[in-house]
Amino acid sequence: MSDEHPSCCAPARTGVPLDLPVRSSVPSAAGEHGIEQIALGGGSFAMGNSNGDENAGDGETPVHQVEVAPFSIDATSVTNADFARFADATGYRTEAETFGYSAVFHLALAAEPDEVMGPASGTPWWAGVRGADWRHPGGSRSDLDGLDDHPVTHVSWNDAVAYCKWAGRRLPTEAQWEYAARGGLEGARYPWGDELLGDDGAWPCNIWQGEFPRANTEEDGYLTTAPVRTFEPNGYGLWQMVGNVWEWCEDWFGPRYYKFSPAENPHGPSLGAARVMRGGSYLCHDSYCNRYRNAARSSNTPESSMGNAGFRTVSP
Repeated sequence: MSDEHPSCCAPARTGVPLDLPVRSSVPSAAGEHGIEQIALGGGSFAMGNSNGDENAGDGETPVHQVEVAPFSIDATSVTNADFARFADATGYRTEAETFGYSAVFHLALAAEPDEVMGPASGTPWWAGVRGADWRHPGGSRSDLDGLDDHPVTHVSWNDAVAYCKWAGRRLPTEAQWEYAARGGLEGARYPWGDELLGDDGAWPCNIWQGEFPRANTEEDGYLTTAPVRTFEPNGYGLWQMVGNVWEWCEDWFGPRYYKFSPAENPHGPSLGAARVMRGGSYLCHDSYCNRYRNAARSSNTPESSMGNAGFRTVSP
């Protein structure tokens, strides 16, 4: 994606098929999905960017009216503890585990020197790290001690769909995600309103402070992920719809899709090379990636995984 604000997503995994099948060994609707549910009545809303700060090439415009049917959505991202129940029950191995590596941000590295595959081209703050996966988010020298209530990361779109299949759920469509993120605030830039900081100056989300990518002052309290119930929920009771981790959506990504999107329950283009990601992450900063906004869009290939992307689920 080429624009004045490149994405803080890690580069796509290369040299593998674009749409690996979900493993058939994962049982359907057999899991215990214990995340609090928020029931949304559905309705019509203005989808897209009306604030003039969109990123060229992302396709955040034109603003268009969309009707979504009622659905329920996880109050939080799927956590490490949630994903562990799935993996332990099924023996599922994520694509990062299968491929043997995943993308780690340079300040989060916890790996042996010979496990670091080198900086990614164009985004040298990302490195492919052998042994990095959801149980080892920084590399082989890291673990999940104290991180049960943090969002699971290093999960691909395919991994997220496998979890959904087990839990009898699915990923949100991009329209459902944006409707939920807005929390009832029509046209607002963020889930809480139009201004990033309130009168008290407190940070409302987990994004980057300081000089990206070298120095994070951690004014919001976190270098990488935060527990999923940090900060304040939006008007619908949903936690951290922006910041913390990118969230996979069901749709294929199409930068021109909004120009011909149907008005009722859109599901994205019928095909594509990358899946939609929403919400930004702890690496977002205005100087580089300002996608911690309700309307902001990004994408990555469905087999890609990284240390700043997770997911939440919906039903139906």
